Amino acid sequence: MSKFIIKGGNKISGTHHVPGNKNAALPMLAATLLADSPVTLENIPDIVDVHQMIEGLKALGANVTGSPAEHCVTIDATHIKLPASVPAKICTTIRTSFLFAGPCLARCGKISLGGAPGGDSIGRRRLDTHVNGFREMGVSTTFNRSGSIMLKCKNERLHGAHFVLDETSVMATENLVMAAVLAEGTTTLYNVACEPHVQNLCNMLSNMGAQIEGISTNRLIIHGVPHLSGGTFRVGGDAIEAASYIVAALVTKGSLTLKGVEKEEMDILLPAFRKFGVRWTVDAASRTLHLPGDQKLATAYDLGKAIPKIEDGPWPMTPSDLLSVLIVLATQTRGTELFFEKMFESRLYFVDHLIGMGARIVQCDPHRAVVTGPTHLHGSTVSSPDIRAGIALIIAALCAKGETIIHNAESIDRGYERVEENLKALGARIVRKP
Repeated sequence: MSKFIIKGGNKISGTHHVPGNKNAALPMLAATLLADSPVTLENIPDIVDVHQMIEGLKALGANVTGSPAEHCVTIDATHIKLPASVPAKICTTIRTSFLFAGPCLARCGKISLGGAPGGDSIGRRRLDTHVNGFREMGVSTTFNRSGSIMLKCKNERLHGAHFVLDETSVMATENLVMAAVLAEGTTTLYNVACEPHVQNLCNMLSNMGAQIEGISTNRLIIHGVPHLSGGTFRVGGDAIEAASYIVAALVTKGSLTLKGVEKEEMDILLPAFRKFGVRWTVDAASRTLHLPGDQKLATAYDLGKAIPKIEDGPWPMTPSDLLSVLIVLATQTRGTELFFEKMFESRLYFVDHLIGMGARIVQCDPHRAVVTGPTHLHGSTVSSPDIRAGIALIIAALCAKGETIIHNAESIDRGYERVEENLKALGARIVRKP
């Protein structure tokens, strides 16, 4: 286990190149299993979760060339190793290991997952929406006490179905779409997620030969086809990473230029930032965002000077992954904000670390916290509980007085590419030690 040691007080300024979207890359990697010829993915982020998904593809018999370090991989899954099986070590490490289920059910009618999906411990993360959708398409499911999962088609091929998702789950949407593209007949999915990474996946599948109607809406109609072909596809920029670096610059009074952003996604995030008085400009043609330095952070109160509520929700509402860094931004903003995390009952627990660093935060319950700023944070010793809380703690340390030690640095590596190197290039005093 490694740790970050950070000495706060330096401005975060300069130019940062935003890597590919983690949440887009992982399902796109899984989708390569559907193709009958090689698939090349460009702008792949070099993060731990991507490496784990690639190991899962290899375990299933895919041939992988290139590497995340080169930001480009080619996957040839023409011949999947049968019976399709993903080792427990991979399953229990990353939650997206369950995304192998949809493609393998579509390709070979059966998959064994050696353990329950892992990932961040931010609250209960149901698989019911995936499983219930698979059952509607003709799949039987077996859960063992050991945590392993067996999914098997009752007939030779999945069949189309009309299914309403009981929650707007991004991963369940992705899994069911990947299963449906090769199913017999037509599948209609209601209440689906329409986040940019879901759209990335659907557009990729369409270019491979899938017939999908309603991309970017909450209803998808998928007409099954006999096979999908390969091709070359680009992973879009990671808006959550971009927002994280924006907050790092804001709380340290720095200015920032971000390369590789998607204007439409950053426009969706802007209303949440406007509640803190933040402004930026984006040039769509060059995919470049400019954040002016030394911004006067102040709460934009609701009518009648009411305290504003910042809450997450399905796209295009504020993403849950953004709330942790926005809470740190609130600690350095003049005024008070109420944060309402609706999706995960453990995501806000990390605020105890911020309180220990001097933040004025009242955690009302597992889902709500009130933050009043600005406050002078001071260095502390903390541990990163998950990817998003981890980057939030790094940002808090960057603007804190003194030295902060953040244990469990590996949790942050799962979603942020070479974070200490990139921040150091922008002026941070940060080192990684065993």
